[in-house]
Amino acid sequence: MSKITKKEYGEEMEKGFNLRTAMEEASRCLLCHDSPCSKGCPAGTDPGKFIRSLRFRNIKGAAETVRENNPLAGCCAQVCPYGKMCEQACSRTGIDKPIEIGKIQRFLVEEEKKQNMEFLKAAEPKKEKIACVGAGPASLSCARQLALEGYSVTVYEAQDKAGGVLTYGIIPTRLPQEVVDFDIQTIEKLGVEFKFNESIDAAKLEALKSDYDAVFVGAGLWKSKMVDIPGKDLEGVVTAIDFLREAKTNTDQLLLGENVIVIGGGDVAMDCVTTAKQLGAKATIVYRRTIEEAPADMDEVSFVQSMGIPIIQEFAPAEIVGENGHVTAMRFEGRDGESGLTMKTDQVVLAIGQVVGDDVAGIADGDNVFTGGDMVNGGKTVVEAVAEGKEAAEKIADYFNK
Repeated sequence: MSKITKKEYGEEMEKGFNLRTAMEEASRCLLCHDSPCSKGCPAGTDPGKFIRSLRFRNIKGAAETVRENNPLAGCCAQVCPYGKMCEQACSRTGIDKPIEIGKIQRFLVEEEKKQNMEFLKAAEPKKEKIACVGAGPASLSCARQLALEGYSVTVYEAQDKAGGVLTYGIIPTRLPQEVVDFDIQTIEKLGVEFKFNESIDAAKLEALKSDYDAVFVGAGLWKSKMVDIPGKDLEGVVTAIDFLREAKTNTDQLLLGENVIVIGGGDVAMDCVTTAKQLGAKATIVYRRTIEEAPADMDEVSFVQSMGIPIIQEFAPAEIVGENGHVTAMRFEGRDGESGLTMKTDQVVLAIGQVVGDDVAGIADGDNVFTGGDMVNGGKTVVEAVAEGKEAAEKIADYFNK
């Protein structure tokens, strides 16, 4: 196992805007009447409005638009796939390149924090109580929306910190923890109560249904998919969820191999291989298709490539080889049906997807129970989970107003 250096782990992928560069970027906006960029944001953050405000030097007004519309504004500013959403819809794309909406949003959230701006105020208290299961993006979004409307909200979280995948699954290179914490603080200030180390399964859900007027379940995807090949149970084979969580919460004690192979082609796989490289390992990613077919955002792929990390394409796992119960090598079969590949390794990270955990599998909308987020949509983006949380809050409010 290699020595943990922490030399690069946690260093941000890129720096954000300052006032001058943010204003320069905002000045490129065409001030479209129909704001196609705003229509491209699932959470309704309304970039058309906040860019217009910034362009006229109304920083506070711009920051207010961002925070009021998006409860996880800071997180979304860091990890959203803008190129597939708001920036793809930007009219400027047809002239040269889209406005860098994400970096402008990041600047505004940083100004909100720096200047101690506070925009949110809960309505008059209502009698109904709501429990939110899980403290990930969907539940946090739902909780904030309900708290704003005056409802009493309690969030139950199995881990010891809020954030879900934001805290335990996305590397600090892409999403610094202080950004997550700041977003959550804005929600706590509305009176939302958090109860940590509280696992809720189907049986405990029945008790919550009795104790609360409504329950929202946004438990996320915390069960890793496994590859069914010989050697999968050898020591040194770990799942992406466990690897990333251990790296973030227990970096100094992380058992890191010297030659790490990451299996997969999504953003989680990119996070895993980046983490291994930054912590001092010789890291390689192997994917069964071409990188063009990979689900990972191309910005993440480019970052991995910029670190000099090899991405081996069109080879699928065939066998994990070991000695004395520990991984020593891995064998792959080529997509062409003829090629083969054997690689030396002492740690294999499986990043081939996640599914709903057994404890909450089968929970669905009904009676006073509402669901949303990754456990419903199969695992999409943070901003889409935020949108689903807001939609669930509206459904719960409508349920009370019947």
